[in-house]
Amino acid sequence: MGKYKTLIYDCDGVMFDSLEANLSFYDRIMEMLGRPALERANSEQMRVLHTYSNWDVLAWFFPDPKEYLAAVDSAARIDYRDLVPLMRLEEGFIDTLEVLVPHVGLAVCTNRSTSMDMVLESFGLTRYFGCVMTAAKVARPKPFPDPLVKVLDFYRIRPEEALFIGDSDVDRQSASAAGVPFVAYKTDLPAMARICRHSEILGLI
Repeated sequence: MGKYKTLIYDCDGVMFDSLEANLSFYDRIMEMLGRPALERANSEQMRVLHTYSNWDVLAWFFPDPKEYLAAVDSAARIDYRDLVPLMRLEEGFIDTLEVLVPHVGLAVCTNRSTSMDMVLESFGLTRYFGCVMTAAKVARPKPFPDPLVKVLDFYRIRPEEALFIGDSDVDRQSASAAGVPFVAYKTDLPAMARICRHSEILGLI
């Protein structure tokens, strides 16, 4: 270990299988506003709700300004703690963090807004991450480079000294814009490397 000084993890789809929690969150909003439930078989709906920031997802589903504001209000009334039991920690993730933490900085870069700290605490992960960058902490979340640049600034490192592990094209675009090497997790997106298990990251650093 030595080439890379910091590993940056996306949350949904990388640290956690959180599709059920996210789907339930937006289904609750749809119900509050009298809309039909989302279609699990609709791959575009599933992609959007799983990768973009909360505000961008709501804007996608509710392009009308008045409906968008109503959706934002509905979202604010949902307690995400009720949905945490639907999240599943990815296999081998904590074991890999235990190996990494004495050697490299660890960070989270997610398009979640306000729920990330609570999720980390619920799963006992807070102590592993020195920097947690969310959509609420930047003017332009992923796919823009801003959140990754903030992580680099926090650790005072150059882009080539970090790796960003993600699972979506939003992650890939953000990494490319920030100049950070991208590692694709359980996906065949263009990347410096592709891994299917968290332990495989140990062979890259």
